[in-house]
Amino acid sequence: MDPLSQFLDGPRAVRAFTLGVSMTAPWGIDVRDGAALALVALTRGEAVVEGLDADGRPATRTLAAGDVLLARGPAPYRIGDRAGGDPTVRIGPGQVCTTLDGEPVHVTLSRGLHRWGNADDGETQMLLATYERGGDIGRLATIALPPLAVVRRDAADPSQAALLTLLDTELGRDEVARSTVLDRLVDLLLVASTRAWLAAHPSERPASWLVRGDPVVTAALALLHDDPAEPWTVASLARRLAVSRATLAARFSAGVGTPPMRYLAEWRMSLASEQLADPAATVASVGRRVGYESPFTFSVAFKRRYGVSPSAYRRTARLTG
Repeated sequence: MDPLSQFLDGPRAVRAFTLGVSMTAPWGIDVRDGAALALVALTRGEAVVEGLDADGRPATRTLAAGDVLLARGPAPYRIGDRAGGDPTVRIGPGQVCTTLDGEPVHVTLSRGLHRWGNADDGETQMLLATYERGGDIGRLATIALPPLAVVRRDAADPSQAALLTLLDTELGRDEVARSTVLDRLVDLLLVASTRAWLAAHPSERPASWLVRGDPVVTAALALLHDDPAEPWTVASLARRLAVSRATLAARFSAGVGTPPMRYLAEWRMSLASEQLADPAATVASVGRRVGYESPFTFSVAFKRRYGVSPSAYRRTARLTG
């Protein structure tokens, strides 16, 4: 399995917030939902995105029809018809969409099933998809991307246009398993957009392992991803790879940006946060699957990472999911 596939395999969208938006100037959407990741795909017209770059400085990106924006959270950002314009809609925590007066958008700006906007056939149209929870695929998939990554139409993966068409079609349906189909289409769009951005920005890839830059790092990631429950140490991982502990630690940190065991802890928590959404799985069983024999140890590690216990996280996930 190639490195990017390993990186993307695991947690994924669960009831991703997905909708179609149709706007005519003047308009502006102030996004303050704190979500892990958002995908904005322009299907018609133009838009301007204002947010922050990796250094926390103001950044502006322009979008044209066919472009896809990957916006990493939790920092807020704004999409509008022009830079510096006043917002007309706000998206808050829990994907609550309102006008600036507090009126629910699905009432005041409804344009059909899972669609809203200020015009039926707006000059600018887009698809929005959001990974709300930190354990979703978006947080892991975009570590190597800037806060505002734009995939231009001419650099897009060949599958992107077809995926956008399928997403737009599925949005208009109200059939069995609709949310599951949307989730998988959003996942595919994320994968296509991520690899397209990496291909178009070879000099900006901070994680060399994404592009087979280091066979030792690639092999280490494969072992950690394939068996997260193994009681790995740097020493045991190095023995499996037939390299010294120092060599593994240095090359892994250089390629991934974090030490092996810290990466493993993060990976385990990401897997756990997704598996807790399964009502058939107990907290103890989820802990064992990701390498914690003691439910207490698992709970302590989980709370340190997410700020709440596994049980509390599960209750919140069910309410928001």
